[in-house]
Amino acid sequence: MNRVLCSTGALLGRPNGRRFELLKELCPLINCDGFEFMMYDSWYDRTDKLLMELKSLGVPFPVMHFEKYIGEFVTKGEFDEAARRFELNCRIANEIGAFKAVLHLWNGIISDSNFDNSLKGYGALRKIAENHSIDLLIENVVCHEKDPLTRWQQLVDTYPDAGLIYDTKMAAFHEQDELFCGDGYKRLWQNVRHLHVNDYGGGYMEWQALKTLPIGMGHIDFDKFFGKLKSENYSGCLTAEATAFDQNGMVNTTLLNDCFDKIRAYLDRS
Repeated sequence: MNRVLCSTGALLGRPNGRRFELLKELCPLINCDGFEFMMYDSWYDRTDKLLMELKSLGVPFPVMHFEKYIGEFVTKGEFDEAARRFELNCRIANEIGAFKAVLHLWNGIISDSNFDNSLKGYGALRKIAENHSIDLLIENVVCHEKDPLTRWQQLVDTYPDAGLIYDTKMAAFHEQDELFCGDGYKRLWQNVRHLHVNDYGGGYMEWQALKTLPIGMGHIDFDKFFGKLKSENYSGCLTAEATAFDQNGMVNTTLLNDCFDKIRAYLDRS
């Protein structure tokens, strides 16, 4: 059965100081089946306090989104720093009970500019994850040099059992959402073990429109997407990442709960 998760990144952002203490009042208001914990690099010096807060919530964290800058260190060939941060993230995941890790294997302005390093770094990071009994999943994040499906294919060509996590918004940004829902990438679907379900309202690689929207506020064809999930017998988790806080940091929990209701409705009728 599909579990619908909420990303903590939908609740915490720069406008509210990314104060993880806010989760205590916000989590009980969210009608989801658990949470995907998103780690920020500004929290490393408060790890003990962070873990104490997360454990006190009494909610499941089956998935953790590892710190995004790890992928940039990998691409730059700074493997020692990437491994150090990755190890810290694995320990946090173990502490909160997360058994799946979402990773941006490439990230930021540097993006996929040196994918040979990404392939090399993946092998090392995967071994660390396995030592912590964590399933490492690579997200189809936006690219500068190629495109996410090309990079996924290169990864799976090298590591046939590499775990993947498909983000609907990231795919739509590259106009690969309908492409991936066709039959041409059926092989890659076998490796997809998690999903981020969000909408996108921009055009092809329209950077200023790269905002995480709730379902229904963009133009992604979710009837086709959820139909594809059914045809592929996907039974894993889905995470909504839709940004729910305004410029003042106030969180709109009604918006998020409406998003979860829509996802469940699609799952019920697909």
